[in-house]
Amino acid sequence: MSDTNHYEKDGNLPSGRFVLRIDPALHLTLREMAQEEGLSLNDLCVRRLAIPEVSLPPEARSALAKAFDVVGKALLGVVVFGSWARQELAAHSDLDLLIVPEEGVPIDRSLYRRWDQSPFAWEGRAVEPHFTHLPAAGARISGFWAEVALDGLVLFDRDLSLSRSLARLRRRIASGDITRRQIHGHFYWVEVA
Repeated sequence: MSDTNHYEKDGNLPSGRFVLRIDPALHLTLREMAQEEGLSLNDLCVRRLAIPEVSLPPEARSALAKAFDVVGKALLGVVVFGSWARQELAAHSDLDLLIVPEEGVPIDRSLYRRWDQSPFAWEGRAVEPHFTHLPAAGARISGFWAEVALDGLVLFDRDLSLSRSLARLRRRIASGDITRRQIHGHFYWVEVA
């Protein structure tokens, strides 16, 4: 492709103006996002379109779409973790998906019911959602979060708060503040005093 293909027939650059028809609900969401960021709708769209596309496998895109369907715009992040992420699958393994909504979203059975309305598989394995909020600063860390910090693969992180939280946990693990122990073949985590 030559550079001349980027010019209009008269030799000038394209105007950059175009009309895009989108679903009214998406338009409203984009307007609200622009307002929250203090941008015009046009500036928000230009910024979003300028971001390089992230290529995810179809199953990951389906998982993200489903998480957005269940949580809506309050979704902060999505992480794949567990045996699938570690590539230690057994015949009966499922795929564990951590879904992190904003603090104001109650974690209750209704989230799981909405997820269960249309279950799907990833590489032929059932996807098990785990809804939780980000750990509060200074809170006691559960083994669950330690495992996610070690082997989780972040698929979506709206504002990097999830990635930063996982990085803090990894630093604490590396410094020995949180250690993994084993008893009778089962692992558990403890915070060292």
